[in-house]
Amino acid sequence: MADDRENGERVIHVPLGERAYDILIGEGLIARAGGEISTRIKGRKAAIITDEHVGALYLEPLMDSLQADGIETVSLSLPAGEKTKSFDHLQKVCDVLLEARIERNDTVIALGGGVIGDLTGFAAGIVRRGVRFVQMPTSLLSQVDSSVGGKTGINTRHGKNLVGIFNQPDLVLADTGVLNSLSPREFRAGYAEVAKYGLIDQPDFFAWLEKNWREVFSGGAARTEAIARSCQAKADVVVADERENGRRALLNLGHTFGHALEAATQYDSARLVHGEGVAIGMVLAHEFSARLNLASPDDGKRVEAHLRAVGLPTRLSDIEGELPPPHILLDAMAQDKKVKAGKLTFILTHGIGQSFVADDVPPSEVLSFLTDKMASANI
Repeated sequence: MADDRENGERVIHVPLGERAYDILIGEGLIARAGGEISTRIKGRKAAIITDEHVGALYLEPLMDSLQADGIETVSLSLPAGEKTKSFDHLQKVCDVLLEARIERNDTVIALGGGVIGDLTGFAAGIVRRGVRFVQMPTSLLSQVDSSVGGKTGINTRHGKNLVGIFNQPDLVLADTGVLNSLSPREFRAGYAEVAKYGLIDQPDFFAWLEKNWREVFSGGAARTEAIARSCQAKADVVVADERENGRRALLNLGHTFGHALEAATQYDSARLVHGEGVAIGMVLAHEFSARLNLASPDDGKRVEAHLRAVGLPTRLSDIEGELPPPHILLDAMAQDKKVKAGKLTFILTHGIGQSFVADDVPPSEVLSFLTDKMASANI
């Protein structure tokens, strides 16, 4: 459960036995990173992996904090963007860690959004068969999603996140102050993942977001509350199903459609970023559920109304440029979540906060749905 510190920080413990760790949420954690890390990790050397945008803002103060606590630092700044999650950049990170002689008790720090966290976590898990790993997420999306739970990996030409490992961090430091530097588009993209937790199994949280989203966007206590509730929700699911053998798959609500759309746009962030794909995907998941007579059409309308109110795309027609035909999108979905006995696995819903895993969805139903959606959007 989440605990409050005197300074207003929230602490969420993820009880995974020997792999247990804390998530710290609050302002100013980059400046205090050295103290938080040095009390938990014995090694006196750290490698910071970041991207060029984040590094320009936060690398120097982070290095100052680590060095003030006697931690020797090296760093690597990579290009920003989804295309950095590649074999080439994985090799670059591994080379830097080995050249710096990072040992098993030393620390590898991911300072950035989900791309840096996924890539760095993968490298930290395979160099020397595993070194200590700290997530320092700098986007809303990564603070509430990718930094928690241990999924790491890279993209390939076959699809997104298809090569990787489970590697739980030793600590997550979510500095809420850095979110003020995000563009409105980046913040909205992260908010899609916040809304997701309400749509999975917390209808009261989704209703709270409908009432309080403006305060979440403006900052302060509501923002911290939304992040803490999201992290707690994900931590609860991860503890119950760490390796995604069952319940954890619910965290993919909207992602099967969303990942296919990202692949269809060739991971071009000018056209679509991950959170936007998830937003459209969650609307499609609710609409598809209604088409299968599993939920009321009103639920999809409510989800779309809220996501559109905050400024997120909710329809296929919101994506700039042409999309490939429905059967190509279907192929991408089959690769993303595999086919079991000729049928796809989807996260569907019986209503707001009533999502479930459906592993028996006929591809023909999905193809028909996509064909009708794209025809109605004149794509």
